[in-house]
Amino acid sequence: MRPADLELLATPGQPALRGELLLIALSRPDLAGDSYRSSLRRVGPDGDTAWTHGERDTAPAISPDGRWVAFLRAEGTSGPLARPQLHVMPASGGDSRRLTELPLGVDPPVWAPDSRRVAFTARLPEPGRYGVPADGEDGENDAGTAPEPAAEAPRRITRYDYRLDDVGFVRDRPRRLFVLDTLAETATPEPLTDARTSVSDPAWTPDGETVLVVAPRDWDRVETLHSDVYAVPAAGGHPVEVVRTRGSAARPVVAADGTVYFTGAEFTGLDRPGRNTGLWAATLPGPGSAPATPRRLTEAETVDCADGEPVLTGDAVLVLVRHRGAVELRSVPRDADRSPLAELSLLAGERAVVRGVAADGDTVAVVQAGPADAGEVLLLSAGTSRRLTDFSAPLRAAGVRRAEELTATAPDGYPVHGWLVLPEGAGPHPVLLVIHGGPFAQYEWSLFDEAQVYASAGYAVVLGNPRGSAGYGEAHGRAVVGAFGTVDADDLVALLDVTLARSDVDRERVGVMGGSYGGFMTGWLAAHHGQRFRAAWSERAVNAFDSFAGSSDIGWSFTEGYVGADVEEQRRRSPLTHADRIDIPFAVVHSEQDWRCPLEQAQRMFVALKKRGTETELLLFPGEGHELTRSGRPRHRRQRFDAVLDWWSRHL
Repeated sequence: MRPADLELLATPGQPALRGELLLIALSRPDLAGDSYRSSLRRVGPDGDTAWTHGERDTAPAISPDGRWVAFLRAEGTSGPLARPQLHVMPASGGDSRRLTELPLGVDPPVWAPDSRRVAFTARLPEPGRYGVPADGEDGENDAGTAPEPAAEAPRRITRYDYRLDDVGFVRDRPRRLFVLDTLAETATPEPLTDARTSVSDPAWTPDGETVLVVAPRDWDRVETLHSDVYAVPAAGGHPVEVVRTRGSAARPVVAADGTVYFTGAEFTGLDRPGRNTGLWAATLPGPGSAPATPRRLTEAETVDCADGEPVLTGDAVLVLVRHRGAVELRSVPRDADRSPLAELSLLAGERAVVRGVAADGDTVAVVQAGPADAGEVLLLSAGTSRRLTDFSAPLRAAGVRRAEELTATAPDGYPVHGWLVLPEGAGPHPVLLVIHGGPFAQYEWSLFDEAQVYASAGYAVVLGNPRGSAGYGEAHGRAVVGAFGTVDADDLVALLDVTLARSDVDRERVGVMGGSYGGFMTGWLAAHHGQRFRAAWSERAVNAFDSFAGSSDIGWSFTEGYVGADVEEQRRRSPLTHADRIDIPFAVVHSEQDWRCPLEQAQRMFVALKKRGTETELLLFPGEGHELTRSGRPRHRRQRFDAVLDWWSRHL
């Protein structure tokens, strides 16, 4: 895979299934247009066909009676219609009808049981911000005129949680709940929740009278990492807390008997890092009753639910579970009581990654990615699995290198798991140790575009899931709490050593690179194990926890949760503190609008290295946030690949 092959990455989204109708949105980067194009595709036994022809159509949802398809469409480059807006069309085909024109677009729709109404959330901005006309008070703005961003009024900020990477400021545009009648001749969406908080993940109750949403604890009265489930009358009224969680909630669904199932982590205060996400159940309380206390259906240590809505089917709940680099589709009995992973039936995702699932009766559709594809649609029925698509065939024709499983043993005897992606030829090949972010994340059994590009350019790529990663048990994930740069570094070095013992790699030409937490670890290894590497590439990194605590969108909680509140300890755990020990060429790479690891993290490291006399350079990407490598502008993603390969060609 070469940098230009980004355009061959065809990625299917969440499937929608009702009867014989199976829809997905298929997205591709468009280098010429410097954007992402997506359309809805109908998938059947004979492959897939076009269902819509918009520029950016996503998030299909089929009504319970199978008559209608709701979806999101964005068109053009400016104005409200350039944001995703709600459309509805007949499931039998025909023209779609646009139902919304909200200034910042809308989130995916959820059908009511009556197949007429949909619920969705959308961010509503304050007047005078984000292209919405100002009130015109004091005559400063004419009615109907929206000020330019630089001319907006100042923001009065009183809380830590006032902004979010890849979104921006959030307290002046809360996400609010809407219910819309799709068959009404004219309808003006009105929010059902107030502006005090943002809500998410709407789910209907079976009677169609209520929509459940997730919101911060106590309706966001103060900063918190806790969230609970609230009920909002679909016809309007005050929200009522119905489930008080033991930590957090996400993706609620409601069964016919009134049981609500959701995913969430269990923790207190800011002690969230490394906590596995479980499946929970609670019986919705009656009017005037206290919020329900949920019970955990899956074991905390072995079951870590990935992002995705639980799917109700028969007497079980289907969930996605992270496990040793896979994301598996597992079946959880509804009467389970903290069941361990070994007791949950595996339906899909063995040595693969399930990215979406939908069910209709006994038929289950999944989107699953593997080591040689970016995602395909599979149909599970009567104990069999059938692949229906081959979206990644052009990518494989361009060249996909095989990922070879690696295992190693850390100095304390701990087992370490990862992969090696080798280039063509006998070698010996130069080696890149590539480190993921998080740290509570995982490299996966799926095609990783970065590893493929580097391997195609001639590098042996080492990918590992050291302690601190997700998918190997909660104890594994929490092993680095208060211990960044200890056992995690040992695990990565152990994987590297196993690789360097091979005859087809060159142990004298080794580089290290990573982003976010991986950028932190790149700086840490360069300072403490620099003799192992010829050069380093540190991207969107955490370099200084003392300033990160006050400048990152999550710094107020992440720093204390992982490193602690002591400023001296924060500095000891910061690569910047040890920059005077770095003497290998060191690239500092960052996005100008990164609010997760703010730009000052890169600037401080670059200046420290420059003062020391270390060979260094700072590469800045304008207009990008923390997600550049995954969802940044396609041209920037290609330019980044070109810069990476140029750096390693000079130093390896």
